[in-house]
Amino acid sequence: MRPRNRRVMAKQYVLFLGLFAVAFFGGAGTVAQDETNSIHVDVVLVQLNVAVTDRKGNYISGLRPEDFAIYEDNIPEKTATFEEGNEPTRRLINVGHGPEAEEAAKTDDTKASNISTIGPTAFSGGANVFILFDTSNYMYRGFVFAQDAIADFVRSLVGVNQVALYSYSRNLSRVSTLTPDRNQILRSVRSTVAGDDAALYNSLLLTVKDAAQLTGRKAIVVFSNGPDNASLVPPEDVAELAQSTGTIIYMISTRQAEEEPVSTAVFERMSKATGGKAYFSKDWKDEKQAFMSIRDDLAHLYSLSYYPASNPNRGWRSIKVKLVGKDLQKYRIRTRDGYRLLKQSQVPSMSNPAPGPESASK
Repeated sequence: MRPRNRRVMAKQYVLFLGLFAVAFFGGAGTVAQDETNSIHVDVVLVQLNVAVTDRKGNYISGLRPEDFAIYEDNIPEKTATFEEGNEPTRRLINVGHGPEAEEAAKTDDTKASNISTIGPTAFSGGANVFILFDTSNYMYRGFVFAQDAIADFVRSLVGVNQVALYSYSRNLSRVSTLTPDRNQILRSVRSTVAGDDAALYNSLLLTVKDAAQLTGRKAIVVFSNGPDNASLVPPEDVAELAQSTGTIIYMISTRQAEEEPVSTAVFERMSKATGGKAYFSKDWKDEKQAFMSIRDDLAHLYSLSYYPASNPNRGWRSIKVKLVGKDLQKYRIRTRDGYRLLKQSQVPSMSNPAPGPESASK
């Protein structure tokens, strides 16, 4: 890369981190940013996606709202909505604590911690899924097999509202934005081509920001064939934004990335923090199996939400979900472990650091 381009990228990233810190840590001033490049977040309703399994990894179905206990900073919370798998969302009578929650329950325009609103669209079942496909030069080998695995995954999705296909190498390409048309996604998969270096974390941050603006369940499925070698964004920033906006991240990686210990640890840590999972496949058959495992996970998640009780903590809030009753203690729970309070803040949009033909949205 030319020295001048590197200096421009470094300046962009320093500016981005400064704005990012103001958004997350509650600076006294406001960030001057165009409305189209910001996300306004009012934490009123917190949504959780919860997987319940036995020790063998089998999903446990048929649980009821009263089987779950939610704690935020060790403060008991009351469940406001409940959904199992692809069933319609149930709005419970007891919606929360205090006057703020009571007022929120009466209105249809309250913003939530995952940028959703209380209204008809917020209580519809199903998920929105973003597929982030590694089309860097790591993918020259087996590129067609990777396309096949993604295509099979798209065909198999049940109970998913919309699917988007993004690809990345040095820049992010929104190959196909969210659509219910699976054939459009399949055509988009076949149109992808292998490219330059891999800026995974830059691209994943932009994908999280797109997903954060949606109501209800949303998940990002990352297909990576190698480590990140071109990003300016640290993975910790990506993970924290995903946690705070209720976005699940699933990571699927092939052997080449697994052989890089740093990437392995980051992929596992990031997916776990958001309530997702990381998969490391030895061959392309294992890759397809990983996609099918994610499909099953999405179909079996419990979705719970709550209005936070009065809490003076304005920063990071921990979340714990437990099962109630002796008969349920043997089961395991997987969900995000917390979020940062983003009240009336702006999360700035980061432009692709090196604009080129790939970076254009389609």
